[in-house]
Amino acid sequence: MYMKIRADINLGANLKKVRLSCGLTQDKVSSQLQLLGLDYSRSFYSRFESGERNIPISVIVGLTKVFNCDYNTLFDGLDSQQDN
Repeated sequence: MYMKIRADINLGANLKKVRLSCGLTQDKVSSQLQLLGLDYSRSFYSRFESGERNIPISVIVGLTKVFNCDYNTLFDGLDSQQDN
């Protein structure tokens, strides 16, 4: 039986903020992820930003490379979401 894990913190807003600060489109991000061996389309990546899909760890690792940032940048401010 398949059980979907529900995300308790939404990383999507941070992804969008970092992506825009890098001047990248969702299409460019998905292309860069594909070059790293992570086969995600633009529409699938958009679901990460909207919070519709859980983000695999491999994608988080890949996004630090695409955005040229550290993990703290991707997770900035998320600890305050746990209090809500």
